Amino acid sequence: MADLFEAAGLTPAQPSPLADRLRPQRLDEVVGQDHLLGPDGPIRRMAEARRLSSMILWGPPGTGKTTIARLLAKEAGYEFQQLSAVFSGVADLKKAFEQARVRRAAGQATLLFVDEIHRFNRAQQDGFLPFVEEGIVTLVGATTENPSFELNGALLSRCQVFVLKRLDDEALEQLLAKAEAHEGRPLPLEPEARAALSALADGDGRYLLTLAETLFNIGSAKPLTTKELGQVLQKRSPAYDKDREEHYNLISALHKSIRGSDPDAALYWLARMLTGGEDPLFIARRLIRAAAEDIGEADPMSLVLANAAKDTYDFLGSPEGEIALAQLTVHLAAAPKSNAVYKAFGQAMKAAKETGSLMPPKHILNAPTRLMKDLGYGKGYAYDHDAPEGFSGQDYFPEEMGRRQFYTPRGDGAEARIKERLDRWAALRKADKG
Repeated sequence: MADLFEAAGLTPAQPSPLADRLRPQRLDEVVGQDHLLGPDGPIRRMAEARRLSSMILWGPPGTGKTTIARLLAKEAGYEFQQLSAVFSGVADLKKAFEQARVRRAAGQATLLFVDEIHRFNRAQQDGFLPFVEEGIVTLVGATTENPSFELNGALLSRCQVFVLKRLDDEALEQLLAKAEAHEGRPLPLEPEARAALSALADGDGRYLLTLAETLFNIGSAKPLTTKELGQVLQKRSPAYDKDREEHYNLISALHKSIRGSDPDAALYWLARMLTGGEDPLFIARRLIRAAAEDIGEADPMSLVLANAAKDTYDFLGSPEGEIALAQLTVHLAAAPKSNAVYKAFGQAMKAAKETGSLMPPKHILNAPTRLMKDLGYGKGYAYDHDAPEGFSGQDYFPEEMGRRQFYTPRGDGAEARIKERLDRWAALRKADKG
């Protein structure tokens, strides 16, 4: 048979990828999305009722978005029409809408599946609105990005958003078992290597089957160890986009782990960001902010150390300088916490905006000219170093405003001594006025 192809100058057609050959044929066969497709799942109920609403399927790659859309159309009796926002333009949309209009006139409903719908610009997204509202199409959009950031509010208000989960180990193992049943042979892997294979997939079912297909094609005579698996398969970078939601999710996780005094979790999120390709200086800036916002006067040296860690990274670069960021992360997470300065500054800013251009009291104004002295500038000023305990108890707020308290130390860490001093000065001030 091969000779026939060679004589004709042709090569035999390659079989479709394993992931395509194992694509589920019923919603029941989709793994890892039971919250949507289980007996009480919202998508399952729509399919059984054969009445679909427009929706956005939001989830990581390889979690079944396209498959679910296809099977939803099949089981609900809708015509399935697919577009990719990467390769489609206005002309393609108009053609799809016109075809759907013709079908509707003939009594046939259309499910229009738009892959990577977030790649359409705002004007293109607006183009869906009249056709969704009139029921010409039932729109199912697929996206890996947060719809609230990437899709028009008007379009979102007409669609339900369903979140697909990355596949867990159990779901990935089900896929491997299906692959082995399809191929009629087990994967050539030792148990630890099999677990490592699932870890390499990082929750992406399609990628897992691509890796499995590579192993089937190799046809190893003996089971591979974890080390041998790593030599055969290249580890891909974790899902991370420095310009999109994951960027903000992970930096938030890092900051909140520090605030929550969990150095282990903080180190994990730091490592996740660095392995994902995040700019270490972006991380350093956020760590400096955490030192000021969440630690403050409870450990004033934290801010100094944060800047020192940034300078160390600037000097050493990656990867050596990253250990300075790790050391800083542990220090901040383990340090005593206080947001008293952060809160006090917010209250002071609010007061400044409310009180306008009030002048300082005259007794603390400089009087470099005779006129200013005649106007009372500097009159009655008490030099604090000459006062008992170095504290005069004068008022420094504008006369029209009156004294206010913004800073209230919690008393943790170094702030305990600050609190003692402020309490003592408050007592002296009260006694002086009494």
